[in-house]
Amino acid sequence: MYQISSRTAQLQAFDRLLTIMDELREQCPWDRKQTIQSLRHLTIEETFELSDAILDDNLEEIKKELGDILLHIVFYAKIGSEKEAFDISTVIDSLCEKLIRRHPHIYGDTIADDEEAVKQNWEKIKLKEKGNTSVLGGVPRSLPALIKAMRIQEKARGVGFDWEEKAQVWEKVEEEMQEFKAEFNAVDEQEIDRERATGEFGDLLFSLINYARFIDINPEEALEKTNLKFIKRFQYLEQAAKASGKKIEDMTLAEMDVYWEEAKRL
Repeated sequence: MYQISSRTAQLQAFDRLLTIMDELREQCPWDRKQTIQSLRHLTIEETFELSDAILDDNLEEIKKELGDILLHIVFYAKIGSEKEAFDISTVIDSLCEKLIRRHPHIYGDTIADDEEAVKQNWEKIKLKEKGNTSVLGGVPRSLPALIKAMRIQEKARGVGFDWEEKAQVWEKVEEEMQEFKAEFNAVDEQEIDRERATGEFGDLLFSLINYARFIDINPEEALEKTNLKFIKRFQYLEQAAKASGKKIEDMTLAEMDVYWEEAKRL
């Protein structure tokens, strides 16, 4: 059984990492060359690798990927210290101060009896800290659209702008479905107004994401699980077709569907 390290051992391990980072920055040609800008895309890649490990529920891989991300944090802090802008100590101190400020129900006299109250306090404090003129000002521009929609909805909810009942949210989904259908009728062969249809489809997606959030389903996670399920079944189809001496591109849809149904039963 795994034994949790003592606080002393944890601090020693972190100190060892800082020492290694100092040595690599001084002695390794690749590490010496890196900048905050050059590390950016690598950090994004590492984050997605961690996401994959989490989706696979692979704790060993999660441990490894967390280490990679921790290395990047230490690396950025090392470069920051060279620029006399910040170091790992000021990064951690700043984080600790922020956590204390944003948890007044723990470190102050604010009352928050449930998770929703904590989230609302967090968003209100964050809005004051950042000096944003809009509640939505803190949503990163470069977020993927699906995640951005979810974050926009969460932030709006944080200041009380949200539906009261899930039935109301589902009514909105049905309303948007009808509006999209009006722009893109599946049985009508007439050319559609693609700009209007695109707008209505976006509204439909936004409402579905909103409903998922309202019933505590993470739409990004749900869609990724469906992606992985489709990949697994399609790859089974490819392998089964090859084992039968067939080329998938030469098969009829009915023939492919036989293997697809087999894959669904696995």
